[in-house]
Amino acid sequence: MIKIEAQCATSTYLKRQQILVNDNGLIQSIGDLGFTREELDFYFSDDCLLFAGMGDVHIHAREDISGNNNYKEDFFTAFAAMKNGGVTHAGDMPNNPVPPVDNESYSKKLSLSYKAHHCIWFYAGIGPKTRPLTETVPYKVYMGPSIGDLFFKDTLTLDETLSHYKGQTVSFHCEDPVILDENKSLALHHEKRPSRAEVVATADALHLIEKYSLKGKLCHYSTGEGLKLIREARKRGVQVEIEVTPQHLYFDQTNIPPERLKFFQMNPPIRYPEDRSILLEALKNGEIQYLATDHAPHTLEEKHEGSSGLTGLDTYVSFVTWLLTQGVSTQTIAKVCSENPGRFFNKFLSTWKKMIPDYTDIGQGVGFLAPGYKANFTVLNLTKPQKIDSNFLKTKVKHSPFEGVTFPGSLECLFIGGKKV
Repeated sequence: MIKIEAQCATSTYLKRQQILVNDNGLIQSIGDLGFTREELDFYFSDDCLLFAGMGDVHIHAREDISGNNNYKEDFFTAFAAMKNGGVTHAGDMPNNPVPPVDNESYSKKLSLSYKAHHCIWFYAGIGPKTRPLTETVPYKVYMGPSIGDLFFKDTLTLDETLSHYKGQTVSFHCEDPVILDENKSLALHHEKRPSRAEVVATADALHLIEKYSLKGKLCHYSTGEGLKLIREARKRGVQVEIEVTPQHLYFDQTNIPPERLKFFQMNPPIRYPEDRSILLEALKNGEIQYLATDHAPHTLEEKHEGSSGLTGLDTYVSFVTWLLTQGVSTQTIAKVCSENPGRFFNKFLSTWKKMIPDYTDIGQGVGFLAPGYKANFTVLNLTKPQKIDSNFLKTKVKHSPFEGVTFPGSLECLFIGGKKV
């Protein structure tokens, strides 16, 4: 039994609580449990906040059965970056050299992740002519070209394919392939992939989500204009959620040094001040469901050559402390970083238990400070600043868009299954 006391933050309260963790790594009880200070194994002052273990629903850990991209990242180094950034579980995307698109390829990729202590889970890819897996898993669709070959070239083919995925949970990378092709000769990355490409693809994605009763999620959303379409769809009862990245909330085309534009390439691109402002306000008012990094490591050489993708796992919690200074409430942080990612993961709990050996210590799942849930905790120190430099990073590629930034707080410690890691 492990006994912890801390200022605990959930979507409904912020108050000092005691937590009792049982020998199976699950929360036994939480509240005013009457333990003395001497009886506690861990005590955190009010300078710290304890959240249910934070989760990142969108990363690219790079490893697959080919091993071709392990030089960028693998599950071991991705897990090291997760721990460094206060992330207890993460969903890995399928745009690999050998993408997980059927039962066999999905199972093979899953078997590689055990080195990460079952903390990394997977989306299956949807591409032309794919079909749903036997087990219920989350899916990802690339509406246009990004990194890798798993994408659609036209909406008609996407429509026909998604007709076989009725009722499934599908995440969309929203960029229209026709508009991308029309702008491919322009000079700058954010001009080649304009906001209009995301807005047009958003309209198509919302139509398909509604048409096939999908449980939809729009990945790494970047445009303020597209939010209008999402609001209208939600009023019609369309089930659609939104991710936003730290990069799109912190940077815009006015605060990136011109000489670093190539380094800051990602898909979709960093946008404009008005987009950043609208997204931050949407996060504050509950319109956005997930803070997701789109952690996408490339070597520095590849970045200089123009590869799209930025890292983010190492800086997750440090960035969260910045959000708190921008007026994002602890209740919202608990939702978008802990509870909503946990709820997403928990939808597939029966699948994980079937497909992952020894997956018996998960209880009711993750993401909540409640009895029966796995004792994963992310503890923030709000008074200990964190300067980001290459020495701080655990990702294999050793670079971050936030290098040189000093965040107002940092990770105090991390618990997985009741154990401090």
